[in-house]
Amino acid sequence: MPLSVSDTADHVYAHGLRNLWHPVVPSHFVGPGGLRKVTALGENWLLFRKADGTLSLLADRCPHRGAPLSLGKHLGDRVACWYHGVEVDGSGTVTSVPGLPGCNLEGKTLVTSLPVREVGGAILAWFGDEEHPEPAELTLPEPLTDPAVSAFLCYAEWNVPWRYAMENLLDPMHGAFLHHESHTMYDGDTRAKFRIRETERGYFFEKTDQRGVNFDWVELCRTGVDWVDLSIPYPPSAGPGGAFGIVGMACPVDAERTGVFFWRYRRVDGWQRDSWRFLYKTLIEERHWQVLEQDRVMLEAMPADADQYENLYQHDLGVVRLRRLYQAQAAQQSKAARQSGKVASGPAV
Repeated sequence: MPLSVSDTADHVYAHGLRNLWHPVVPSHFVGPGGLRKVTALGENWLLFRKADGTLSLLADRCPHRGAPLSLGKHLGDRVACWYHGVEVDGSGTVTSVPGLPGCNLEGKTLVTSLPVREVGGAILAWFGDEEHPEPAELTLPEPLTDPAVSAFLCYAEWNVPWRYAMENLLDPMHGAFLHHESHTMYDGDTRAKFRIRETERGYFFEKTDQRGVNFDWVELCRTGVDWVDLSIPYPPSAGPGGAFGIVGMACPVDAERTGVFFWRYRRVDGWQRDSWRFLYKTLIEERHWQVLEQDRVMLEAMPADADQYENLYQHDLGVVRLRRLYQAQAAQQSKAARQSGKVASGPAV
C-alpha cells in the first residue's frame, strides 16, 4: 500500500524509504514491446517498454475498476486493460475508453507514473511522496559511468528485509569468517579495529590496521540513490587488472524480500579488459555466486527479530550508524505524512 497518514515509522523502515531513487529490476527483465509486473516498496508496478526502448513504470492498477494492467495487452505506445479495454499510455494518461468513446476518463492522467533511469543494465525509479513528486538529482556511481571500468551486473532476490542486506555490506568483518574459504577472502587477520570516516556523500567504515588484503573497507554513498562501494584484492589467477570492486544496491521488494544488485568491476582496458571479461564469465563468476550464496543462506536464516537480541561491539559501528540514519529518515517521513494528511506516490488512482 502507499505511504499514508496511518503508516508508522516502523512501517516505512520495513518497506523502504521514500524520496530516493531505488533500483527495481535489471533492464533485460523487460525488452522492447514488453510488459512485466514488479513489486517495489511493497507496491505493485507495471514496467512497460515501447518498441523504441522507451520505458515507463506505471502503478499496476487500471483507473476504471482497479484491474491489474500487467494482465493487459501491449499496443505499441500504450497498454489496454484486459478487463474492459481501457487504454493507458506511458505517462499514465487514459487515451481511449473503447466501451464509451468520448467519456470523461479520456485525456486524464489517472495512473501514477514514476520517473525512471537506466544505468549499468538496471532500472532505477524515483519513489517520492506528495511533497516531493519531482526526482532529486541523481549522481550515478562512478564505476558504472566511467568508460575505463568494465562491470558485470549480478541480480538476485533474497527472502530477507532490505535493511539486512544493506547492513551486511556495512559489516566488512564478516568476510574473514563467513567467506574465509572463498578465492578472494581467504587471507588477512581475523582481528581488527575499525573507524568511521566521513565523506561529502556518506561515510567510510574501514579497518585501521589492514588494507588491501581482505574486505577491509566499505563506503556508503548517498547520491540520490543509496549505494556502497568496496574493493577486494584478486589473486594472480584472476588475471590482470588489479583489485576487484563491487557497487552494491538493495531494493525493498516488500517487508520480507529484497532485490540485491551487485556490479562486479575492474578498471581495465585493451587486452586486459578482454582477458578480465573472458575469465569472469568462464571461471570467476561461478565463484562469486558461491560467495553470494553464503550471504543469502546466513541472512535468510536470521530471525526477523534478530536485532532485538543483539550485543554489539566495536566492529558494528558501521551497522549502528546505518540504522540510526535510516530510522531517523523513516520517522521524519512518517511524521510528514501525518502532518500533511497526504499519501505518497504509489499505485493509488
